[in-house]
Amino acid sequence: MIITKETLQKVAKNARLNLTEKELEEFLPQIKDVINAFSEISRIETKDIEPSIQPIPLEGVMRDDKPSKSLTEDEIFANTRLKKDGYFKGPRVL
Repeated sequence: MIITKETLQKVAKNARLNLTEKELEEFLPQIKDVINAFSEISRIETKDIEPSIQPIPLEGVMRDDKPSKSLTEDEIFANTRLKKDGYFKGPRVL
């Protein structure tokens, strides 16, 4: 696909972008590079390749639910001074 300055202006107008001449000159080669990159990708033969929605298999994402030793209340509150009646004490809201 050939991208011209006029094509870029039309796309910018449709996107409601007010591009200056300087911006058009700056963006034109960049857009051409992007279009060329996608053109190369579209030429890759994918006939015998299965579509891949998830690149990494999601097998065994959940750990086994095994009971284990929990922390004691003293261990939980060991690093804080802000505690009261078995809870963390925070600032007053009202």
